[in-house]
Amino acid sequence: MEGGGGRPSAAQAVLLVASTAVTALLYSVYRQKARVARGLEGARRVRLDGDLRAVLLEAPGRCVPYAVIEGVVRSVKETLSSQFVENCKGVVQRLTLQEHKMVWNRTTHLWNDYEKVIHQRTNTAPFELGPAEEGAGGVAVRVLKPLEAAELSLETVYEKFHPSVQSFTDAIGHYISGERPKGIQETEQMLRVGTALTGVGELVLDASTIKLQPPKQAMPYYLSTSDFHSLLQRQEASARFWKTLTVLFGFATCAILFLVLRKQYRHHLERRQLRQMEEEFRQAQERLLREVKAEGGETLKNACVVCLSNPKACVFLECGHVCSCHQCYQALPQPRKCPICRQGISRVVPLYNS
Repeated sequence: MEGGGGRPSAAQAVLLVASTAVTALLYSVYRQKARVARGLEGARRVRLDGDLRAVLLEAPGRCVPYAVIEGVVRSVKETLSSQFVENCKGVVQRLTLQEHKMVWNRTTHLWNDYEKVIHQRTNTAPFELGPAEEGAGGVAVRVLKPLEAAELSLETVYEKFHPSVQSFTDAIGHYISGERPKGIQETEQMLRVGTALTGVGELVLDASTIKLQPPKQAMPYYLSTSDFHSLLQRQEASARFWKTLTVLFGFATCAILFLVLRKQYRHHLERRQLRQMEEEFRQAQERLLREVKAEGGETLKNACVVCLSNPKACVFLECGHVCSCHQCYQALPQPRKCPICRQGISRVVPLYNS
């Protein structure tokens, strides 16, 4: 995986960039989840009693930006009746038709399940959250824009699967086309009157009406059948999950970065050692040149360029340089390269001086 010189290879660079990008993305998701969990933990819990109106009158702008209320669903005017279940009343109704079929995957050569919503309609009726006991002297809170809630708990009150009826010719055609219809699933979901609900959002006092609506802050709006403690635990668990993923990918990114930096450091040490060897070689040549000039001989002309003491005794092929004695040739690191041109040595011919 190592590239030339001290630079990281293309695979290392791509891996480092991808790991960094994934870590940043996971950290962004974690921060969002952690912010939601902290917001829920800091939300003000209010009770549906006679003191609620006074609390809102004292609040700035008659508003609690993020509040938690727990109450029972009550209709304001009319209710919605189930199309399939008798005496089933609600304030939110969702009717769904979903197609089920098998699709041939040409890559894996397997039939895969495929689901598609072909029709969905949602009906709503005005409703409010009130205390569990009618005569408890509490107040009711009007719930606005329930379909904008990040978590809207609907109960499935009716579900039926209508299988497809196929003839023999239809079955052959479906095998050829790569799609085999299984049938249509019909589902009805409702938020029923009397359901205990936990609402988290902005609580405002408008004239004489107390309203729960989506918060103006970038915080989620909840209408959940879970109690507040369970809702908070789910958000905290989600934040911990994304934090764990972020830490794991962060460690992976640091490991890749460490390998790249270690490679560059090793290359730096090798270059420094090479410079030292070149400097020692230059000094040795200068020293030998001074000695030869002092003696007036021809020793330098035939001296090995490596040890500068033994005579040259090898012809390197294919480059043709005559520059080394036999002992220094044997000491060259594998794969052996010519000390002059750094070309690979394919074979060596002895040099015979007459």
